[in-house]
Amino acid sequence: MGREAYQVSAITYVKAGVSIDKGNAFVRFIKPLAKKTRNAGVCDGIGGFSSLYDVAPFHLKRPLLVASTDGVGTKLAVAKIAGRHDTIGIDLVAMCVNDLVTCGARPIFFLDYLATGKLDLAQSKAVMRGIVKGCQQAGCALVGGETAEMPGFYQGPEYDLAGFAVGVVEKSKVIDHRLVRAGDAILGLHSSGFHSNGYSLLRKVFSADEMRGKIGRVLLTPTQIYVKPVLALIEKVEVRAIAHITGGGFYDNIPRVIPKGLGAHVARSTWRVPEIFWQVMKRSGVSFHEMFRTFNMGIGMTVVIRPEDIVKAQTLLKRFGIQSNVIGEVIKGKGVRLT
Repeated sequence: MGREAYQVSAITYVKAGVSIDKGNAFVRFIKPLAKKTRNAGVCDGIGGFSSLYDVAPFHLKRPLLVASTDGVGTKLAVAKIAGRHDTIGIDLVAMCVNDLVTCGARPIFFLDYLATGKLDLAQSKAVMRGIVKGCQQAGCALVGGETAEMPGFYQGPEYDLAGFAVGVVEKSKVIDHRLVRAGDAILGLHSSGFHSNGYSLLRKVFSADEMRGKIGRVLLTPTQIYVKPVLALIEKVEVRAIAHITGGGFYDNIPRVIPKGLGAHVARSTWRVPEIFWQVMKRSGVSFHEMFRTFNMGIGMTVVIRPEDIVKAQTLLKRFGIQSNVIGEVIKGKGVRLT
């Protein structure tokens, strides 16, 4: 048999669907953006195999590192339908750093993971600009990440995101809810909208045409980042517990920071639930209980404080543009009683 019988067309990595050159171009785009988030602890820039970070500049006696990881969920599908990817990166940072701050930690650095079927530079750059903006809002440095082009696993420019945040807190100042007492006030910090939870339901409620229009802009409103106002609040008043109202809503998240033997009474009438939430309830037929277990209903974070600190706390939060209401109190019992 002749040699020509074994000849086949060369199969290159590019033909297989992965462009190393395009990936390198994306890294070159990220480097100057990441410099905008640099803080005192950063030891090197983007591009190495790992990132070094020095916590010494924070001058803590017994620093504890705090870690959190999260994604954006099916809010990504709304971004795809609407053709808008410039805010989804803010959501990614927010979901991680809002978890960190619940124990009093200051976010210090962030890493992202972007996986796609085919790297679309314009789309990925929009996502990255959002990540940088989120890091700036949280005061943490973007120190690295990973971009994975995975043809055959994801379809075309379809992508998924994951974020990883690390924070630091003085061991003696960790907020671990041990000081929570019956009679403490529960302060609700207003959300910026749906944040990043319940989108599998929302995509059933609203049509694709709606998501390409005004409704899409509402659904893609980025998650509020509470880091700076909450850290300022911790410095001025005795914060006894903090809950990030994400998946599980009020019923699952508030009990996570309430000690055994205590529960929470939340009065729905104490704040104005944005109309869009009631519209979802009306369209979907979801029960009142399920709405408050799926969505934040206008309250993105709750803070447990002493009743005598309410005015001081609300005044401080308002300086950061965060509206708040006393939505309830800690009671003897267990779970959440919502009336």
